[in-house]
Formats: sequence, structure tokens, C-alpha cells
Amino acid sequence: MRTVYLGTSEFAAIVLEALASSAHRPALVVSRPDRPRGRGRRLQSPPVAERARALGLELSQPATVNDDDGLAAIAAAAPDAVVVCAFGALIREPLLSEYEMLNVHPSLLPRWRGAAPIERAIMAGDERTGVSIMRLTAGLDSGPVALAAESPIEARDTYGTLSVRLASVGAGLLLQSLDAAPGDLRFEPQDEAGATYAEKIASEDRLLDPAATAWECERRVRALTPHIGAAVIDGDGGRLGVLAATARAGREGDPAGGELAFAADEVLLGCGGATTLRLDVVQPPGRRAMDAAAFVRGRRA
Repeated sequence: MRTVYLGTSEFAAIVLEALASSAHRPALVVSRPDRPRGRGRRLQSPPVAERARALGLELSQPATVNDDDGLAAIAAAAPDAVVVCAFGALIREPLLSEYEMLNVHPSLLPRWRGAAPIERAIMAGDERTGVSIMRLTAGLDSGPVALAAESPIEARDTYGTLSVRLASVGAGLLLQSLDAAPGDLRFEPQDEAGATYAEKIASEDRLLDPAATAWECERRVRALTPHIGAAVIDGDGGRLGVLAATARAGREGDPAGGELAFAADEVLLGCGGATTLRLDVVQPPGRRAMDAAAFVRGRRA
């Protein structure tokens, strides 16, 4: 089947690699424009654009896929199906109606529609999640679903580990859907009563809430590692990045709820429900990540 692929993130780049190695190698890859990133604000390509170049695939990065240039590039590729995976931009008519649009979405729809399904599933303490292959429609991830497969969320999963596993699952489902004979792929409507929404991660979502339990805070750290990063307000009123943490029941001498304590080789955050979060790997502003013991030694120096 002749395909065009729309994607942006690293998750989408992993799926692209599998698609490019199949009989459905994309005739065209469409990704978002390069953006300034990092402290130097240098232009950087999205992971999908970088992967497309490495794979020798034709690449288009229009300002918007819905403008004349975007539509013309896709039309010139003459696809039988357009595959969308973590594209990160709204797709409108006439594109929605002109092609068979298959979306690779990393959740068990209708749970966690929206921009951050992997992060929200970890934060919520879900024991399982998965990937769904759905037909893209004008609604927010509300189109009918053809295939789905689940995957457990392990106790120490971060976004990084879970997203790679789900990308592999999603790639397999996508190839299965593209390999299906015409008429064999059945799309079933979603149960609207079970819909939940995975809102985009905002700046305030990064801050650990000491009123929450340590286990809730630990899940937030795992959900935002390594791509976004959680943070806590330190003793000087600044933000201290948190890349790894361990929750436990409170012990005698632990800090009270909302307090941050710097012990001999530990950084401890007092949390709700008489629980304590040990910050195992932290990142001070403008510095590299380090373990808690190194951070505490640096504070004394």
C-alpha cells in the first residue's frame, strides 16, 4: 500500500523506522518545521524529520499541513493511506476526507484521548495502557478504532521506557492494519462514556505537589522523565529539577509536608499522608544532572 506518513516526536520516529522497512515504505514523510531549541536557540529538526533524512525518505516540512503547500505535497505522493502518529498539529478538511487516515495513538481508546496519553497514564497510576489504530476524524481522537493492543505499566517505568515499548507495539499494529485485505479491517465506534482526556503537559504540571502523597509525586517524576522533567521548589525559592525519585512511608526525623531537607547524602521532600519522597537524581538550574549525594556536597562547598 502506498503511504504518506505524518509525525513529529521520537515515538513517531520509531514507528516510522518500522514502516520504512516494510512493503508500505512511505512515498513522503511530513513533519513539523524546524524550531529553535536549547540554551543556544539553534534550529533543530523534529526527530521524525531527522529519521526521514537518515532513511533516505522524501521529506516535507510545511508551515502547516493544511495549507496549499502541505496539501499539494501529499497529493503529489498519491497515497492509498495517510498514517498519522504523534504529529502534534490539528489536521483539518479537506485532508480528512480526501484520504484514508490512520492514526497510531498510544493509549487504549477511549481512555486518554489527547496530547499526552503516556504521561497521563503513568501519573494516574494506571496498571496498563496500550496502542490503538483509529480512523482520524475531526474530533479529538474520537474516531472509530480498528485494532488495539495493551501493555502493562511496570512499577519503575518512565516515559522513556514505556514510550519505546509502546512504539514497538504501535508499529506492529500499524503494519497489521496496512497488510489487511480490503474490507477485513473493521472500525468500531468508541464508547463515549469511557472517554478521558490527556491534556498537554503545562509548566505547572512539572512542579511536584507536596500535598500529594510521595507515590503520586514519584509517578509524576517517572511520567516526565527524561523528555520534560519534574521539579520542586528548593530552599532558595528556585526550581530544582528531579529526574529520579523513590517514595516511602515517612520516618522519624523526615521533613514535614511541604518541606525540603538536605541530609548527609539525601534530599528528602515531605509529602502528604505522612509520606516522604527521596530525590535520587536532581538537576540544579543551568547545571548537569547529578545524584543527590553530589548535590548535597556541592551545597556545602
